[in-house]
Amino acid sequence: MTTVRNLRVRPDLRYVASGWSTLVTDVRGRIGGTDPQGFFAHNTRVLSRERITVDGREPVPFATGNVQGHAQLSYAELGDGEELPARAAYLRTERFVGPGLRTRLTVLSYAARPLRFRLEIRVAADFADTSEAETGRRLQVGDVGAGWDPAAGELRLTYLRDGLDRAVAVRIRADAPVAYEDDAFHLDLAVPPRGEARVELLVEPVFDGTRLAAPPATFAEPDDGAARGRARLAGELARLSSSNFDVTAAWRCAVDDLAVLPLGEPAGPTAPIAGLPVYQEIFGRDTMTASWQALLAGPTMLADSLRLNAAHLGRRLDDWRDEEPGKPLHEARQGPVSVLGLNPFDAYYGDWSTAPDFLVYLGQYLAWTGDLDTVRELLPTAGRALRWIERYGDPDGDGFLEYHCRSRAGLKNQGWKDSDTAIVDEDGRVVPNPIATSELQAYWYAALRHAAAVFTLTGHPARGAALLARARALRRRFHRAYWLPDRGCYAMALGPDKRPVRSTNSNDGHLLTTGIVPARSAARVADRLLAPDMFSGWGVRTLSAEHPAYNPFSYHRGSVWPVEAGTIGLGLARYGCWAHLHRLAEGMFAAAALFDEHRLPEVLSGLPRDPGHPHPGVYPNSCSPQAWSASAVVALVQALLALRPAAPLRTIFVDPHLPEWLPDLRLEGVRVGRATVDLTVRRRRGGRASVRTRGDRLVVVRRAPRQAIA
Repeated sequence: MTTVRNLRVRPDLRYVASGWSTLVTDVRGRIGGTDPQGFFAHNTRVLSRERITVDGREPVPFATGNVQGHAQLSYAELGDGEELPARAAYLRTERFVGPGLRTRLTVLSYAARPLRFRLEIRVAADFADTSEAETGRRLQVGDVGAGWDPAAGELRLTYLRDGLDRAVAVRIRADAPVAYEDDAFHLDLAVPPRGEARVELLVEPVFDGTRLAAPPATFAEPDDGAARGRARLAGELARLSSSNFDVTAAWRCAVDDLAVLPLGEPAGPTAPIAGLPVYQEIFGRDTMTASWQALLAGPTMLADSLRLNAAHLGRRLDDWRDEEPGKPLHEARQGPVSVLGLNPFDAYYGDWSTAPDFLVYLGQYLAWTGDLDTVRELLPTAGRALRWIERYGDPDGDGFLEYHCRSRAGLKNQGWKDSDTAIVDEDGRVVPNPIATSELQAYWYAALRHAAAVFTLTGHPARGAALLARARALRRRFHRAYWLPDRGCYAMALGPDKRPVRSTNSNDGHLLTTGIVPARSAARVADRLLAPDMFSGWGVRTLSAEHPAYNPFSYHRGSVWPVEAGTIGLGLARYGCWAHLHRLAEGMFAAAALFDEHRLPEVLSGLPRDPGHPHPGVYPNSCSPQAWSASAVVALVQALLALRPAAPLRTIFVDPHLPEWLPDLRLEGVRVGRATVDLTVRRRRGGRASVRTRGDRLVVVRRAPRQAIA
């Protein structure tokens, strides 16, 4: 097969971020006034254009790169580097992203005589919402007023739109005098022989009277909430090494990406955003899922993600926001479109999976950490989430969770696959609401089991026993209602008529992970997931390639999601489906190897892996980096080890099955409870693996997963 390397998602853009701020430039580091370029603070574009000219010409950078995730560096030639005596001069542009943006321009001279340059800097702000910049469709428009304060040396651009108090202050710091005329900054720079001259451009948003300061000009981490979150993760997340370069590189990229994506919220400083450049916002389900999948690398993200979700539970009945008491937040944006009420996403609750997910991940957090103090702190939230499910999650009382949308601007589908056309019947028609998707029942089953453990270990054994009994009953009820024996898989959903939606799809992988599938059926389910119409060679398609609605470049109708590979991998390991797991993991690590830095994008296409398709391509608007694509790499490694923690017992259970293409791996800094260990696994002849640990005392038990197929 033709070798492909270094694919880039959104190859025409570069972006760096910190907390609620994102800088999006062209590949040379310029903000040219083209969507979606700009500097965004709190989902608002406060710098839409920046044009720098030197002696009337725009320098064109010849080398540009990101530094440390929150900064960018580029070089452009100003003089003739070949002219003798030397008149070589270069413009170094350093950008630093924080609550505001600092751009430092340095003219570097290698000439033996003084040089003079005339700089002109033009800036503009349009206060577009992130979503508007992404799509190019403006839902809200206002005039922008400009005011120059010579005494302060500051230009203020103010958005003249009722209902919004947003502005941006732009200042120039330089040794030379600065003038502002004809809508541009002007200054004359004198550069000494073999010396340099600097200019700093500070862009500071002013929202509701609060000014967001530009960060210091340093590539080292600044001292703000997002930076502290990044620093903590960089010091915590486990490292992996292996003789397989692609696995090593994919892990390194994954944990580095997770370490630069924290939102920096006070309630969850290390909780990650969903992805860049689009989803810089609170995303309840995505934040927790990424943090759960990454537990082998470290538990702090999940603790903060759980706290973040606990701080944003619904409090009232609000149809516009699909809000109900105790319902966890789905997403929260701070851009103009949401603040003005043109959509409900300033605080939108339209998702059915976040509540059971919270309960599952709270149980997982306890298993990995034994941290009863944090679990007790979050126990009231667990109780409120349970009450929401019991009161609102099953409106018709049939024993299954079925979602509906009340908001006229909300999401039609409110399970894991939340695009409008994700749930289709076997003839390719969109299924109307209410819908009881299969994975929601599996999440509810797992939630009952994990909640039972949480309540039992925190002193409520009777409640735990009752929850466990409900889980067993749901498991039996689910199999009877959803199992399709003629297809060897489960129905995608029950429609509003309670009839099975017989579309073959990837939800079955989620079912395996939760354990709701009877062991006698697991092999058939695994075979169906890895059949040619479902497994592209890179990963499992969201919808069968034989389905009438299949579209390989759609969001949820045949595309391949790395996050699902992580979840499905854990499910295959749970049932001991090792050959299936090895195929899935190989495909995903091979896909990672195609991309720049081994970074898996948000969504791959569903195109088959064959000589005619040397790479799969991506969904057109994919994010990269994406938190739960990064976490999927960690989850796949955990699946290959079949590692299950029991922190309260200072024990881990393992049953490693390394494939031939992964003969060894070493994990450094794995945290289980209060123990931190290094774990070395080597594949021996016949496939059996040796396991060695080094570090704090931790019992390692070789045991197959309980539901493994005999």
